[in-house]
Amino acid sequence: MSDTPAADIVTDERLVRRLLAEQHPDLPGELRLVSDGWDNQLYRLGDRLAVRVPRREVAAHLIEHEQRMLPAIAARVGVPVPAPVRVGSPSEAFPWPWSVVEWFEGTDGASVDAAGRAGLAEPLAMFVGELAVPAPEAPRNPVRGVPLADRDEAVRLRLRSLSGRREVAHLEQAWREALEAAVWDGPPLLLHGDLHPGNLLIGDSVSLAAVVDFGDVTSGDPATDLATAWLTFDGDAREAFRAALPASPDRATWRRARGWAVAMASALAMSSDDNPRMAALARHTLDQLEE
Repeated sequence: MSDTPAADIVTDERLVRRLLAEQHPDLPGELRLVSDGWDNQLYRLGDRLAVRVPRREVAAHLIEHEQRMLPAIAARVGVPVPAPVRVGSPSEAFPWPWSVVEWFEGTDGASVDAAGRAGLAEPLAMFVGELAVPAPEAPRNPVRGVPLADRDEAVRLRLRSLSGRREVAHLEQAWREALEAAVWDGPPLLLHGDLHPGNLLIGDSVSLAAVVDFGDVTSGDPATDLATAWLTFDGDAREAFRAALPASPDRATWRRARGWAVAMASALAMSSDDNPRMAALARHTLDQLEE
């Protein structure tokens, strides 16, 4: 059985061409589907651009969040991010917002192993540091940036379900330690919210070519984005990432970050049966959490 949610509205190349013709007729070019995800479809438009179209109503709200937050983020961080080049408005043809963004060349970070991602440790640490500024105006996200106690019931349920597939005692311990750590008491800091390798593009010489998919953008506990230390890296690269962070996290923040890695990896593991790419990412992170 597929775990991918059914589309609320089925989109195709014909519909996207109509949307472009009606709202942005000056953007011609060959159009082809390059990604069909849980929430959005991505169509490449010519050589320079891409069209991001939500396939579910919940994702339409995330597109709105990206449209609101990404221009300022793009102006501040040193890594390319998909700030909208053009905004698509709801219309008779399609009831939700959509975006035209720049096309970034690079290799999907989830398609290479941890050794191949090790060179991202320093640039990704710099990105996290540049992003994490106070942002009380950011969209609220009920599953990112919040106190870990808010996610306790959901995470424990997933860990119980995972226990039939693998040993989870170390995951339960990491989760308990994260819950026991001091909570974040600073201002809510801006977060990507879903900083795993599938949202990183790797350029030549293992450079960080872009960070994409800001649908979960929010503000709150910076430990949320620091979970990428386990999601993206292995032991040595994880320490290199930590050492390169502009603001060194204290012990409590690092414990919460490990807890966020448990939360995210367990969610990936329970929802990736029909997605080998995400299943491999879940296995990597769960293995790293054993250390």
